[in-house]
Amino acid sequence: MVIEGVITSPHRRSQTPFSSPSVKKQYTKEDELGSFSTIMRRHRYLLTALLLLAVLCTVYLYFAVTLGAGDICYGLNPTQMALCRVQVAKESIAKRKLKL
Repeated sequence: MVIEGVITSPHRRSQTPFSSPSVKKQYTKEDELGSFSTIMRRHRYLLTALLLLAVLCTVYLYFAVTLGAGDICYGLNPTQMALCRVQVAKESIAKRKLKL
């Protein structure tokens, strides 16, 4: 005859019937979300990629605005663009500044 209390599995945890709740760790919402440093460590790659994307977008927008705004005849059809450039040339000759 085998006594059940004597044979125990090494993988089974011993459970006491009167375990107190103070022994168990109480999880709070703060533990679930983590602190700021925990979030930074967990998502370092994602945050680095986001920062790089923001820098690249800023550089792109800077050059798009500064270099794209130079031509006042931009966006016109070919005949209107030719007339616009002739008008700009006439105005610059009148000011003694030839700019073609």
